[in-house]
Amino acid sequence: MPVVPKDELFEKYLQKAITEINDLGHEIAAAGDTPRAVVLGSGHPLADMMLLKYDPKPSELQEGVAFFGRSGQAILKSLQRLRVDPMAIYGTNCLKIAGEEEAEARPYLLRELHIVQPRLLVVMGERVLGFVNELGFPLSERLEPTLGGLQRFTATIEALYCPDIDASLDEQAAKTAFWKAFKLVGPWWAEQPPY
Repeated sequence: MPVVPKDELFEKYLQKAITEINDLGHEIAAAGDTPRAVVLGSGHPLADMMLLKYDPKPSELQEGVAFFGRSGQAILKSLQRLRVDPMAIYGTNCLKIAGEEEAEARPYLLRELHIVQPRLLVVMGERVLGFVNELGFPLSERLEPTLGGLQRFTATIEALYCPDIDASLDEQAAKTAFWKAFKLVGPWWAEQPPY
């Protein structure tokens, strides 16, 4: 049996992930009817880290992209401060379509997690925590609302619980609480071996 070089193998996985993410995006777009805006995830399709918010905000609804606007800018500044490569991040919302029920949205997030296969899932806020705990992701462990540490989600995915980024943008105490939890991404990132 011939040996496939590591770079070539990664390229094959990357192309597969791009195709699957695009297919998922088309499916979500088709599910959103005209009055309901659709917001898709964005970032690297094989990201080391997946950022997860609950629902899209007006700027995200307008652009159709998760983490567009204030929360995206705040995250980008935080990642730069922590020396984390923003190109290794994928950001998405639990709810993809305006007015969507959680039951409708769960299969989409399940597929995103299977496609991206992050090493770290950053769970932003209590509603996201509840949503993730109800996903039924294979072999997953229940996450706790514990700030200040990593949790095991699956054998290959760790989770970090932090406050809701959207609720943390306007008040200094909330910004500080978000930063204290989120800054653990930096040491986690520094310990990750390159592919």
